Amino acid sequence: MKTNKQNDHLTRREFLKLSATSLGALLIVPPQRTKLMPDFPSGERLGRVVAGALSLHARPTPDSAKIRTAYEDEILVIERTVLGSQPFRQNQTWQETPEGYVWSPDIQPVLNLPNDPLVDLPQTSLGAGVWAEVTVPYVDLAIANPPARAPWLRNRLESGLSPRFFYSQIVWVDQIEVDAEGQVWYGLNERFGYGDLFWAPAEAFRLLTPEEVTPISPEVENKYIRVDVSRQTISAFEGNNEVYFARASTGVMFNAAGERVDEWGTPVGQHRIWRKSISLPLAGGSAAAGWDLPAVGWISLFVGSGVAFHSTYWHNNYGVPTSRGCVNLSPDDAKWVFRWTQPQVAFDPGDVTVGMPGGTMVEVFET
Repeated sequence: MKTNKQNDHLTRREFLKLSATSLGALLIVPPQRTKLMPDFPSGERLGRVVAGALSLHARPTPDSAKIRTAYEDEILVIERTVLGSQPFRQNQTWQETPEGYVWSPDIQPVLNLPNDPLVDLPQTSLGAGVWAEVTVPYVDLAIANPPARAPWLRNRLESGLSPRFFYSQIVWVDQIEVDAEGQVWYGLNERFGYGDLFWAPAEAFRLLTPEEVTPISPEVENKYIRVDVSRQTISAFEGNNEVYFARASTGVMFNAAGERVDEWGTPVGQHRIWRKSISLPLAGGSAAAGWDLPAVGWISLFVGSGVAFHSTYWHNNYGVPTSRGCVNLSPDDAKWVFRWTQPQVAFDPGDVTVGMPGGTMVEVFET
């Protein structure tokens, strides 16, 4: 990627000082686009409630006194992770907050790290733009080209909810504007999405760098990943040496009635990674029981039907089958897999597909 300057970031004061000159060509944002970043609680560790409603308890067990109910997208200060009790569930971990305890799987670990705005968009093979990651608990979006196209977006609007992107999601920034109040906005584009375009406050996004996709151990030829669906783990090997280990959430193997549902499971057998992308939307299922997840980061596809390793922002239930076939990983683990495996991906354009025999071997097995 070609960049104009090494120091492409400015403080907001410097940005606004230059707005009449170097940013003079920017358009003034319409007055209806005035939503700013919310005030999130202060804390080194934060957690976003991903369930519709979640009880805070006096102790890390559901039969203890209920303190109050926290609702979806509420941000809680997290003090530590503790082992508690959750009958009939595999995950027994809880998050301790200043008010009480909440069950871990329904809390997405997040940070609140605002960023200085970008001055200039770098030029790429696809035009001006750059990949950017959400580094705040969530950011509200303004739709730039209504009506809504993506199912997830239509569903939120029909439910009376604001469109949002959440911590660790990755999107493409291809415009910069500043409004009359001095708020800097990024124009967002899901490059492989449904065509919806958004505006959002610039400080919510950290710009990715070419170094972040630099391959790990590219000189090693004998690499493979083992996915243990029984233990819900992945292990990366270089020859006979295990070099990485992580908890995962693979495909759900049983439905609510306890019946085995093989079509939801992660396919057992040997596969090869055939496509990788810094960000893709993921969708599947039926109209009645489908899913549509935008801006999912660090995608490494290894089954032709769309099964992949990828980052996860909608649950924290690693170690338990949760997906509809994919291997859900934490953002850091998904990024490591993306960098370590073959094929290699250039930062520009951030997406690659290879033919047979494919890239790194992925062995999925059940003990």
